[in-house]
Amino acid sequence: MNDLLLTFYGDDFTGSTDVMESLTFNGVPTVLFLDPPTPDFIQEHFPHVRALGVAGVSRSMTPEQMDEELPPKFSALKALGAPLFHYKICSTFDSSPRVGSIGRAIDIGWEIFDPPFVPMVVGAPILKRYLAFGNLFATVGDATYRLDRHPTMSKHPITPMDEADLRLHLGRQTARPIALVDLLHLAWPDAELDAYFDGLVRDGAQIVMLDTVDQNHLCAIGRLIWQRANAQPVFMAASSGVEYALVAHWQRIGLAHKPPPPEPPGPVNQLIVISGSAAPQTAAQITWAIENGF
Repeated sequence: MNDLLLTFYGDDFTGSTDVMESLTFNGVPTVLFLDPPTPDFIQEHFPHVRALGVAGVSRSMTPEQMDEELPPKFSALKALGAPLFHYKICSTFDSSPRVGSIGRAIDIGWEIFDPPFVPMVVGAPILKRYLAFGNLFATVGDATYRLDRHPTMSKHPITPMDEADLRLHLGRQTARPIALVDLLHLAWPDAELDAYFDGLVRDGAQIVMLDTVDQNHLCAIGRLIWQRANAQPVFMAASSGVEYALVAHWQRIGLAHKPPPPEPPGPVNQLIVISGSAAPQTAAQITWAIENGF
């Protein structure tokens, strides 16, 4: 399994396919499971893969349920020996102290992986989600909202976002010290950025958030994380933004190569379409589909 670059656990099914898409379409063959596979199974059936993940449901779990669900899954994925492990969260940071606690997942991951730090990349520009000076923003139509003023996320029925500063929001879920590398730091030369990041960890930061607004930030973040994946696996808590950051760096150094786009599947006589979302954007998509022949 030495060819694996990354393993991941997704806190819901659609988020897990989001990771698989971001990797596969950028030259990192990826496979997704519902339970961790054994190394022998991967070697026999998927010898070409460079990343693999497990689609979970921890976003809807209490901390006590996460205490039962996550340790065996994390341990099994760690045993596959990839230099990076990603606990995948949504880029809208759906979580609270009692439901889908990202802080509890980090605490569990810390016990399994014993990392020197946990990088947290939440912004995903391709999805129009941005982290700027630690505050999370998301675009709806042509308008970009701070998440505590977002028309959907501020009114979420289970995990309403009432605080856009993710340091404060996450601080309700874990006692681990949180630091930030902001978009000004990310513009520094590599050596200065490295020194600043390492200084944060040396001074006691255990979770390091990284602003993400554009492609330049992704490239800087990918390099920063990959260069630290050496002596032991790096445990990351992040959206698929971290995959976009890593593939940007891997493509730049020749570790991955962007493949041609897949061929269109072509027309079919019938489709079964299932939606599990209650978001307004999904309702608009359903309306469009019905009006256009679905």
